[in-house]
Amino acid sequence: MNATDPAPTDTRAAAGAGAPAAAPAVRAAPPPGRLRALHELPGPPALPLVGHLLQLQAPRVHQQLERWCARFGPLYTLRLGQRPVLVCADAEATAAALADRPEGFRRSSRLADVAAGLGLPAGVFVAEGEAWRRQRRVVMAAFDSNHVRRYHPALVGVAQQLGERWAAAARAGRAVELQADLMRYAVDAIAGLAFGSPVNSLQAGGSAIQQHLDRVFPALFSRLLSPLPHWRWLRTPAVRGIEASMAALNEAVRGFVAAAHQRLDADAERRAHPQNLLEAMIVAADQPGSGVDDAQIAGNVFTLLLAGEDTTAHTLAWLLDLLWRHPAALQRASAEVQAVCGRAEAPTLEQLAALPYVEACLHETLRLKPVAPLLATEALRDGRVGGVRVPRGTLVVHLMRRETGLPQGQRFEPARWLADGGFGATAGPEAAALRRLNTPFGAGPRQCPGRHLAMLQMKLAVAVLLGRFEITGLATPHGGPPAERLAYTMSPEALQLWLRERP
Repeated sequence: MNATDPAPTDTRAAAGAGAPAAAPAVRAAPPPGRLRALHELPGPPALPLVGHLLQLQAPRVHQQLERWCARFGPLYTLRLGQRPVLVCADAEATAAALADRPEGFRRSSRLADVAAGLGLPAGVFVAEGEAWRRQRRVVMAAFDSNHVRRYHPALVGVAQQLGERWAAAARAGRAVELQADLMRYAVDAIAGLAFGSPVNSLQAGGSAIQQHLDRVFPALFSRLLSPLPHWRWLRTPAVRGIEASMAALNEAVRGFVAAAHQRLDADAERRAHPQNLLEAMIVAADQPGSGVDDAQIAGNVFTLLLAGEDTTAHTLAWLLDLLWRHPAALQRASAEVQAVCGRAEAPTLEQLAALPYVEACLHETLRLKPVAPLLATEALRDGRVGGVRVPRGTLVVHLMRRETGLPQGQRFEPARWLADGGFGATAGPEAAALRRLNTPFGAGPRQCPGRHLAMLQMKLAVAVLLGRFEITGLATPHGGPPAERLAYTMSPEALQLWLRERP
């Protein structure tokens, strides 16, 4: 979103800003029932040899693809070098493709190559085939509902630290640097659950783990879009710094895995009732026939750190921006939190489950500001996406923002997720389709295993914020709506938050 965006009631990114005024390219529709070939689809003009690689603008590439979608329709083509790419903004087609994983589609093979080149251990996020199936079973065991209940006190402790940090800022009349604090909150919560060892970056004002993580995601994204692997030849300080961060993170994760083994070996009761995600994964991996070793455990701990830090922090930042620009929604969410949780010093699981409007606000935020606005899949067999024939090996880039096909779909309206039955009940056919097609955590067997824990963590932060504080201001340095910046995940530009403690 740019400062030139429409008013607060319109949350649309400036997808059309600067777009050519040319009319959309139109091609004759194929006969009914016939699938179109990739070469029959429209698309922007490409350069020889490199295709569209030199045209893609990394921090805004999602908006660039959305602009082209407005010109060429929900299914169009690009070329990355000589490789054809199908861009899909058809929600039905995306839902079908995601549900066809892992048999019909996989994550991009380029993602796996770039991740391996960075030194990222292969967790469930990039694993494929039988390795993915084995790891998925272990990871899902760690997210068992009984385990999540045992994790709750640790999450509450981190949320209380966040509340104390914000209370100190409110008493001093000081602005909160929102993203920085939310990133610390996410790192402390995930590291505590994943490692069983507190990081306390909220109290310390940062941590080495967070600093290392903050280098990895941007590096992964920039290398995915780079036309040449220049980091292999140019040993710049930035390249060496990324390698040093990866080495430090890998060493730390191996140490945490070894420490968890020692705790479990020394305490039979702990083995029967693991206290964190890492211990739960180790216990599941120790079962006969699991096929999962410590290297794969480490890979999944790493995945939890990377996936849990940016996604939670950025979604919360977008939510607060949207609530501030929609005072009626902010008032309703605040009233719900105060009625259910009071000052929210330590919200219980039961209280968090009784916040349907807060949950609706989160889902509406994920619809309009998906933390992963682009999702790339690769066809494992000849098939189709929508009405297009997709040969094996085709890369399909899915646009995940869901605005079209809904009444006032560009507006922030959390109530569209609600009906008399509460969250999840349909308010008509539009809401039913929305619940099925809005897939910010993916869909099918490869749906994010930590989605429920992520929602719990976000609801907890919102409950502490709205229960203990009034928001008196939220702004970017320039005073306009925050621009969207993509570095694998989509974040708002820097936001400052002003708070006042409730009596």
